Amino acid sequence: MSELKNVGDLIRSAAQQLEDAGVAFGHGTTNAYDEAAWLVLWQVGLPIDSLLAEDEPDSVDRNPVTPEQEALVQQLVEQRISTRKPAAYLTREAWLQGVPFYIDERSIVPRSFIAELLADGSIDDWLSDETHKVLDLCTGNGSLACLAAMTYPDVEVTGADISEDALAVARINVEKHGLQERVQLVQSDGMNALDADWDLVLCNPPYVNSDSMGKLPEEYRAEPELALAGGADGMDFIRQLFKALPAKLKPNGVLVLEIGNEKAYFEAAFPTLPVFWLETSSGDEQVLLVTQRALMELPA
Repeated sequence: MSELKNVGDLIRSAAQQLEDAGVAFGHGTTNAYDEAAWLVLWQVGLPIDSLLAEDEPDSVDRNPVTPEQEALVQQLVEQRISTRKPAAYLTREAWLQGVPFYIDERSIVPRSFIAELLADGSIDDWLSDETHKVLDLCTGNGSLACLAAMTYPDVEVTGADISEDALAVARINVEKHGLQERVQLVQSDGMNALDADWDLVLCNPPYVNSDSMGKLPEEYRAEPELALAGGADGMDFIRQLFKALPAKLKPNGVLVLEIGNEKAYFEAAFPTLPVFWLETSSGDEQVLLVTQRALMELPA
């Protein structure tokens, strides 16, 4: 390590190590270099967006590091490789739409594409001045609930999850962002413990089918299985949600639902349900919107 003298060197070395080790990505980054940058910048105490300064693209190469920092970075990279834990669990931090959130192993690492839709206004045309109650179902660490409260300052937001552990993490984030008066957290198995009259429901549920669950990289197995596994076709939770939700949505209410790579299974399970597929950075097959009226017409 003696030849490493700046942050850029550390990032490039770490990226090569991650690449050689064959670690899996998908918890905030998609490649070895970005993952390495995250780990290195966090460990040396530089802002996570240090690489984004367009006027100084090589600025990290002008940040010298001490031997002690090199050693700490190497330890962190080795921990990432040996444990196969997502970087977010090691740094205790994840980012959505530029907003930092606390995270640990009690909750799934936040990465929902719904965050993009909140930020870019894609959902806004489905809302109105009468939109007052927003639910983030399967809230996990509470990141979407917090982002919804930030996006819509005049609404009441509830984050709900079956997991007490996840809700404990969500409380940390609600307090971190000073949203205690805006975001309520409720333990609920689906809609069971929740009241009615929701205008907007956001949901990133467990949707991974059993075949895919068996093939997940170790990084995903480090997360709570409860937040991932959706049964044989991935639709178990969604079936129960569709039965309970129509009576608890307002007549003009909508559900924004993330289903990942399970579009084929979703359409097989609900072949007559009209939905609107929403464009995200990963295409238009990851997140859908469905109205209360459409859900009311689903066969029992």
